Amino acid sequence: MKISESTSLTLDLKTLIIIIGFTVSMVMMYAKLQADIEDAKQLPKPTLSATEWEIKDELIRTTIMQNAEGIEEIKDKLNTIENRLYEINK
Repeated sequence: MKISESTSLTLDLKTLIIIIGFTVSMVMMYAKLQADIEDAKQLPKPTLSATEWEIKDELIRTTIMQNAEGIEEIKDKLNTIENRLYEINK
């Protein structure tokens, strides 16, 4: 393929409409995104007090510890099931 002064590019009406539609939709999406960013800048910043942070942190830590205990129980039950299956297959 060689591009020179004599190279011709032909586009049909359908292709032009698709290109224009795509360009318009991208411009509209960009404008909407910019408007959303400006709206977000105007919103008040959320405040998280030290007490709130401590309570949420404690809740998360408690949940993690409870999950760890539950996982240990599941592991114990799984080991019991594996041992029983091993005994059955002997």
